[in-house]
Amino acid sequence: MRNRKAGYACKHCPVETTLDIIGGKWKGVILYHIMTKTRRFNEMRRLMPGVSQRMLTLQLRELEKDGVIHREVFPVVPPKTEYSLTAFGETLKPIIQEMKHWGDRYEQTHQDLLEK
Repeated sequence: MRNRKAGYACKHCPVETTLDIIGGKWKGVILYHIMTKTRRFNEMRRLMPGVSQRMLTLQLRELEKDGVIHREVFPVVPPKTEYSLTAFGETLKPIIQEMKHWGDRYEQTHQDLLEK
């Protein structure tokens, strides 16, 4: 694990560690999409049209380096790469599911604010 944001006020805080691994705009979304099934790179690009190819690649590499996802490259032409959760990544499922439920509740409760 790396601490990309050195200088946090909270030293060795478990919440900081979690956010360091899954925080950011795209990592939670990536995990949400691969927690139900293995996904190919281009499939994820279609599921997340707002992410650039470069950013998706960077985020996937960081998740792989942190041991959360597994990347499998098949020796075929054109190249085929699949991403899935590792056993350790599977432990994030309840967190990602709760984030989804919270987002659903927020949208229902604050629909008038979201429409502005």
